[in-house]
Amino acid sequence: MLLIFLVAGLIVGSFLNVVVYRVNLAENLVTGRSYCPHCKNKIRWYDNIPVLSFLVLKAECRDCQGKISWQYPMVEIFTGLMFAAIGWKFFNIADVSTWIATSFYLGAASFLIAIFVYDWLFLEIPGLVLWPAIGWTVVFNLIFDWSRLSLGSNLLDIATYSGTLAAFAAFMLFFLMVAVSKEKWMGMGDAYLVILLGLIAGWPNILLALMLAFSIGAIIGLVLIAFKKKKMDSQIPFGPFLVAGTFIAIFFSESIINWYLGLFY
Repeated sequence: MLLIFLVAGLIVGSFLNVVVYRVNLAENLVTGRSYCPHCKNKIRWYDNIPVLSFLVLKAECRDCQGKISWQYPMVEIFTGLMFAAIGWKFFNIADVSTWIATSFYLGAASFLIAIFVYDWLFLEIPGLVLWPAIGWTVVFNLIFDWSRLSLGSNLLDIATYSGTLAAFAAFMLFFLMVAVSKEKWMGMGDAYLVILLGLIAGWPNILLALMLAFSIGAIIGLVLIAFKKKKMDSQIPFGPFLVAGTFIAIFFSESIINWYLGLFY
């Protein structure tokens, strides 16, 4: 079963590469075949097989021998692994209720990966991906609440409440950083992004996601500076770290919190 998720993720990852490329060029996302960015020739179907075609073609276009970026197989492989991880954590073929959660996280992961790659490449959070992702998350939170709401439920067990609280708190924190620094510390796109992340992670997991994002960002920033890849005043996209922190919180929040509490007991 995990193999099915892996293959589906490879295919979706190939599509996400197209989304990132076309959003940047303001092209139609659904119509028109993929083409080589160098010679503009249409890519044959057998040259568009995730990962395999990249290896067979030795990272070159069949027609013009233009170089194919390593971004393409890396995104495909990462998406495949993420889909397999979601299937492993959330999916149980015998429990229909898990199908809804699995569908939600597969969609959310696809949106987040596209945002991760786009911000890393172009230093911008793509609104064409962000706002549909927020809509996707709100709809599924309502579905979750409708399917499991009962009298006496803890407020934080209500996905809509928990997500809204997390989104509001995260947005206010980032909005203040944007306003105080006049977008030198953080861009307004990141403030909008944490709305999505809050809705996905909920409260209090968003706190862990943000803590992880700042920690990962600081470590990678210091490494890049140490290897002279960046300078102290260089601009580094923060969206990828926010996405990475959220992914880790989704999969390992309970383990991380238990480990942290174990340090004191």
